[in-house]
Amino acid sequence: MKANVTYWLDESAGRLPDKAAFVDEEKAVTFRELQSRAKALATQIIEKGLFKRPVVVYMEKGVDVLVSFMGAAYSCNFYSPIDVDMPASRVNKILEVLEPELVITTAALKETFESYAYRGSFLLFEEACHAEIREEKIEAARARGIDTDLLYVLFTSGSTGVPKGVTITHRSVIDYIDWVTETFAITDKDSFGNQAPFYFDNSILDIYSTLKTGATTYIIPKKLFAQPVPLLEYLKKKEINTIFWVPSALIVVAKLKAFRNVDLSGTLQRVLFCGEVMPNKQLNVWRKFLPDVLYANLYGPTEITDACTYYIVNREFADDEPLPIGVPMANTDILVLNEQNEPVSGEEIGELCVRGTSLSMGYYNNPEKTKEAFVQNPLNPFVPEVIYRTGDLVKYNEYGEILYLSRKDFQIKHMGHRIELGEIETAVSSLEEISLCCCLYDEKRQKIVLFLEGELEKSYINQRISGLVPEYMLPGKVISLEKMPINANGKIDRVKLKELL
Repeated sequence: MKANVTYWLDESAGRLPDKAAFVDEEKAVTFRELQSRAKALATQIIEKGLFKRPVVVYMEKGVDVLVSFMGAAYSCNFYSPIDVDMPASRVNKILEVLEPELVITTAALKETFESYAYRGSFLLFEEACHAEIREEKIEAARARGIDTDLLYVLFTSGSTGVPKGVTITHRSVIDYIDWVTETFAITDKDSFGNQAPFYFDNSILDIYSTLKTGATTYIIPKKLFAQPVPLLEYLKKKEINTIFWVPSALIVVAKLKAFRNVDLSGTLQRVLFCGEVMPNKQLNVWRKFLPDVLYANLYGPTEITDACTYYIVNREFADDEPLPIGVPMANTDILVLNEQNEPVSGEEIGELCVRGTSLSMGYYNNPEKTKEAFVQNPLNPFVPEVIYRTGDLVKYNEYGEILYLSRKDFQIKHMGHRIELGEIETAVSSLEEISLCCCLYDEKRQKIVLFLEGELEKSYINQRISGLVPEYMLPGKVISLEKMPINANGKIDRVKLKELL
């Protein structure tokens, strides 16, 4: 039994030592190089006395980040990536939650990180990855580890403006990747085209399917996702046969009719997507030009290790039909509960809840939020059994498949990211000119809409809050009101505001 994902890397490095594991714009790393450099990092981490502690990775997206992740895993610690473009205020909030003692970064980025609220030690990647490997220390650390130890903590948006650190164990990732590689028949002959940032849970499928099977992952340059024809040319040139992207990336390709310029038939075999609703209008364009490809809609929040249901597209859909999120993955149970905490019947709408190995251990250093979302299974009064309440409203269709309808609260999915609108409101409210504001999401136009009392230009607001929230959280539209509507409870009347969308 494998209690640590690094055993996958050991097997692939032993079987395919000189095969490229990960390739970015500037370099490639073979499985043997990945193993060797990660073990060198692990030795350095262990010698700092860390065990089961957070290791922050602060580097530009590329193969070196993945070496760092594996270095943390080999040392029996867990990694938490912080994006180099993240606003300082958000970085500091994450550091406040994590309280890390070690950051892996580069000499070029160390000075930037020193400007944050961090007083721990650093490992400079370019030095540490070539340090001496002490196998006996690594094996001693792994012997102490078990499969419910944390592998990573990824931070999602928090409604109070405080990011939530989702904790995921080795066991959960092993369970998920075993399902992925078996369901989609992934082997060492396959190659992934990675789109997801490494701080976003969609990347887990690419990274760990590669480590387990000996496939290769190409880290696609970010700029190509704004250039559909060069993007498809890249897939063709690198002979990438499997992609797992957020729908917005697929939609851009479909809208700009890039398939007329690049023929991917015979190259692309699997198109998987997750993170937001995939409109059939755009999916039908993909299916028209690439009819022999396997298409699969995966669904799930970060808290259940990336995905918990799936639908392999097996029939035709009209442009205005919803695409199902399908059925539970193996070893995962889905409960759709109504407001009485009873299973729904017929076409009754309920909240999607999850139980199984895939579940997060909770939010790091945040017991209150953990207790809200990770609760006792109301259908099992006999023994302690935790389920995760996703806050997503769903129903079953006539095929017994699950259809996603909407969020139960104000959390949204936008551009592949889960966002709490309250975090944007917190940032906007910090501006001295703002008295009342409210954010809603226009599902139809896929825009974050900011309502405010008074008159301020969108460009001015976005420029002012760009240091407080990531770019993907900036409002796409601003509506100025003379007076904000207030309901009987003295709260902003969101129902009336929705009428103005």
